[in-house]
Amino acid sequence: MSLDPALILSILVGIFHASLFVLVRGTAGGRLLVIALAAILGAWAGDALGDRLGFSLLMIGDYHVVAASIVAWVGIGISSAVAILGPSVRKA
Repeated sequence: MSLDPALILSILVGIFHASLFVLVRGTAGGRLLVIALAAILGAWAGDALGDRLGFSLLMIGDYHVVAASIVAWVGIGISSAVAILGPSVRKA
């Protein structure tokens, strides 16, 4: 069994950007797993999108780092917006 290098690099890029988001924001608000998963899936989709569009600004082998980073931040932004707009849990 072999794993695609894009998946492994997407996990690394996604975790890096999720960590950077938490560092800048100060807290994940209990949504760290959702933010990390959104960043990983966004990075993976960003690499595929960068490949399809021919966006090759900064690459590691066949991996499109800039496109993956941009879409990872889009995923983080969407997951944060959904968490803000969704129902809130109130403590009694």
